[in-house]
Amino acid sequence: MSKLRVGVLRGGPSSEYDISLKTGGHVLQNLSPEMYIPQDIFISRDGMWHMRGFETPPEKVLKNVDVVFNALHGEYGEDGSVQRILDAFQVPYTGSGTLASKLAMNKPSVKGIVSNAGIRTPLHKIIERTPDIEAVITEIFRTFPQPVVIKPLDKGSSEGVVFAGSYQELIDGITKSLEEFSSVLIEEFIKGKEVTSGVIEDFRGEDRYTLLPIEIVLPYGKTCFDYDAKYNGESELHCPGSLTAEEKLLIRDATRTVHDALGLRHYSRSDFIVTPRGVYFLEANTLPGLTEGSLVPHALNEVGCSFPEFLDHLISLAVNRK
Repeated sequence: MSKLRVGVLRGGPSSEYDISLKTGGHVLQNLSPEMYIPQDIFISRDGMWHMRGFETPPEKVLKNVDVVFNALHGEYGEDGSVQRILDAFQVPYTGSGTLASKLAMNKPSVKGIVSNAGIRTPLHKIIERTPDIEAVITEIFRTFPQPVVIKPLDKGSSEGVVFAGSYQELIDGITKSLEEFSSVLIEEFIKGKEVTSGVIEDFRGEDRYTLLPIEIVLPYGKTCFDYDAKYNGESELHCPGSLTAEEKLLIRDATRTVHDALGLRHYSRSDFIVTPRGVYFLEANTLPGLTEGSLVPHALNEVGCSFPEFLDHLISLAVNRK
C-alpha cells in the first residue's frame, strides 16, 4: 500500500499562532513514517502558505497532498475560512467542516443552540460600542448577576477572557475589551469545578466515544481558565478528578450532545462548570490543542490511547470522508 501524503497545516494569521506551531510540530513528530509522507505546511501570520521553505499558493500546495491534518487554531483555522479553501479543492481534512466551524466560533449562537438542546449555559449579554458605554455598564452592574466573565465573541483558547469582580473591574474590563473588539460577551460567573471533556467519532466501537473528563485546578490567584492559565503549565489536571459518578455521566452526555447539536466532525472538546445545581456549558473547541501538554493528549493517555493511534484514526476518518 502506498504511503499517504499528509499535509499538516500550522501557524496561521490568528492570536493562537504560537500554539498552532506547537500542535502542528507534535503532529508531525508522531506521524508514522511507515504509513505517511508528512508535509509541513506553514502559514505565516500574514496568511501566506509555505511548503518546503518556499512561499507557495494553496492550489499548488494541495496538489501535493492526499489529506490535510488541520493543526490551526483560532481565526482562519477554526472559523471556516481554511475549510472553505480545502473544500474548494476537494481535499479531505481532519476536523469539522466549513459551516459547523463558522458556527462554533460564534459564542452567542453556540449558547443558543446548546441551550435549545437542553444543556444549561450561564446567563449572558452582548455589549456593543456606544458613546454612553458607562451608563450601559452601570445598568449591567445593577441588573446582571455579578461577578462576570468578559469574552470576545469569536476567539478561541480563552483568548481575551477577563474576570470582573467589582464595579471598577467591570468598567475597566469592558472598556478595554471594546477598544479591541466592536462587541463583547459578558457572562455570569459560575463558581464550581472547571471540567473539560473530549469526544471522538467512530472510536473503539462507539459512534461518539467520550474521553475521561479532566478537572482543571487553577493556580493560586486565578479565577477562571484564561489564556495564561491554559498555557503557562501551572494549572493542575486531574483525570477524572473529584467528580461523582452522576457528574461524570452528565458530562459525558453533554459532551456528545454539544458535538452533535453543533454539527461537529471527527473530534471536539467542550468545557463545563460543574456545580451542585448541575453542569453548565461554557464553550466548544472544534480543533483543541494537541501539544504535548494539551488537554486532549492528556485524556488520551489516561484511556490507553497513544497519540500516533489517535492521529491514525483522525486521518482515516478524513480520508474516508466520514
